[in-house]
Amino acid sequence: MAKKKRWELLTTAPDQLTAEIWNDILIQNGIPAMINPQDAVSFMGVSSLPCRIMVAYGYRQKAQEILDSLQLPAEEPTDDAERPGNRP
Repeated sequence: MAKKKRWELLTTAPDQLTAEIWNDILIQNGIPAMINPQDAVSFMGVSSLPCRIMVAYGYRQKAQEILDSLQLPAEEPTDDAERPGNRP
């Protein structure tokens, strides 16, 4: 008999489309992941509501590292005087 996986919450995506992307990235990186079935409304199309991403027990830290690596670095504010169009 197959061993049943225990799932734990990783994070909540802002909408189903984002959740699908994050879920696919995790799976491609060898992380057993899924979107919480109660959050996705497939018969009505893509949900604009938040969706929870679940990972198999024991994969949470690695999964979080993968998602953290996707975050773009915040842009540093530039002084208006340094912008090319503002030079004398």
